[in-house]
Amino acid sequence: MPQLILPPGLVCGVDEAGRGPLAGPVVAAAVILDAAKPVSADLPGLDDSKKLSEKKRRELAALIRQHAIAWSVAEATVEEIDRINILNATLLAMQRAVAGLAVQPERALIDGNRCPQLPMPAAAVIKGDGKIAAIAAASILAKTVRDAGMLALHAQYPAYGFDRHMGYPTAAHCAALAAHGVSPVHRQSFGPVKKLLPLP
Repeated sequence: MPQLILPPGLVCGVDEAGRGPLAGPVVAAAVILDAAKPVSADLPGLDDSKKLSEKKRRELAALIRQHAIAWSVAEATVEEIDRINILNATLLAMQRAVAGLAVQPERALIDGNRCPQLPMPAAAVIKGDGKIAAIAAASILAKTVRDAGMLALHAQYPAYGFDRHMGYPTAAHCAALAAHGVSPVHRQSFGPVKKLLPLP
């Protein structure tokens, strides 16, 4: 596996979790790591959140909060997703995450191919969560916070099985939607949900 890059200076990595699910918010995180410290010392095993076990993500999330120069997590709500679409809601969550940093970064590196409007220079990095250490750290915070939020929604709406699929459009989730109808936390602008809504 190639070594994750730790660019010099106050660089924040930004990533999101939850663009594809049918329910729940989209969550973004921004992280500034200390460029003077080797990542392997403070954050052993740091990688793209999708390549890590749930246990490892939780362990690293705690270490990121402990060792990062600054970190911030923010979201865009289901209502915002339905109003402005998932892409714009994702960019909004990213803006909020960067704005929430206690330290202003010199520049931002964003996972993917689109950058939100930010008050500092920003660059998009395709598959950045597997290349840039701060983006990998952001991917872990976004994923762990979103998963915790979906577990809380599962307690409110247990019929949909959010604890198993985190809102993604699995066969079980779609079957539960068909059986129980659309909940207040489902994204009504997404096709599999929209088709179950009464005609206006």
